[in-house]
Amino acid sequence: MKRAHIRFIHQKKWSTPIIVFTIFVVILLLLLILTNPTSSFKPKSSTPHSKSVIFDEILPELPRLAYLISGTKNDGVKMKRLLQAVYHPRNYYLLHLDLDSLDSERLELAKYVKSEFVFRDFGNVKVVGKSDLVTYKGPTMLASMLHSIAILLKLPKSWDWFINLSASDYPLMTQDG
Repeated sequence: MKRAHIRFIHQKKWSTPIIVFTIFVVILLLLLILTNPTSSFKPKSSTPHSKSVIFDEILPELPRLAYLISGTKNDGVKMKRLLQAVYHPRNYYLLHLDLDSLDSERLELAKYVKSEFVFRDFGNVKVVGKSDLVTYKGPTMLASMLHSIAILLKLPKSWDWFINLSASDYPLMTQDG
């Protein structure tokens, strides 16, 4: 029985170029990994960033959501509860109490947003100052929603998806879930 395949491996004219080529490829891969600016081997700079920039660096591929949370008379407490349940620093929130609600309730909601340090630091929660008249299941509800979308589109950063919630809604899962 002939063993021709063993002679092929032991021939010197093939072994030297294969070894040189393998070493060259390994060196090239190491150079590419170590000199790549997005390499995870390089330490991150420790310069201070704003919190939203840090979230953009850590989670760049996640979509940004824009929420409209709307309510009517005596829905201020429900809106606060819903905002706390769906809040995430990457997203934008617009709170709208219609004309049936009292001005004092709208002012209390605005004070709540300004008093919470997380909302204040990220600056992504807004309260509509001049409310719209909303008749539910009518054209004014659509007009109010379009007005809110126009406000959200004026924000400096863009968002990917729009979610319309009422004060009586409540999520089944967290944003991260």
